[in-house]
Amino acid sequence: MSDDRIEREIFIEAPVSKVWSVLTEGEHIGQWFCQGKPVPIELRPGGIMHLDHGDHGQFPTKIVKVDEPRYFSYLWAGAYPGVEATEDNSTLVEFTLDAEGTGTRLRLVESGFATLTIPAGSGFSLGQNSEGWTAMVANLRTYAEKLPS
Repeated sequence: MSDDRIEREIFIEAPVSKVWSVLTEGEHIGQWFCQGKPVPIELRPGGIMHLDHGDHGQFPTKIVKVDEPRYFSYLWAGAYPGVEATEDNSTLVEFTLDAEGTGTRLRLVESGFATLTIPAGSGFSLGQNSEGWTAMVANLRTYAEKLPS
């Protein structure tokens, strides 16, 4: 494992358009990533997406790039609940979608750990997020595959 990045890849038996919606629409993000409530999101570069991790806090991420339906990225200040993500306090989370047969190949990369100052006791770490992303991409796949077409 790199000391700077997490990489996950998963095949989802759903078309790219559906997976894109699951990644970028607040009602869906809330189901597979957060606490079940819709997630406020301004889907544009510079827009804010508010992720709710329950006891771990609220995280106002900053959207970096939106290239529908292939690429979506945002800054996440996971060590700083309640603080808006900036280049100085966050990691970059990137999703890339590619059509593959009747489904979608999803690639996730979270990078920037090596240069990030992480406060002691924050619960945010490369190892923690590595485990978390394994669970989250599995949640995303299960959720997307169960959605009606």
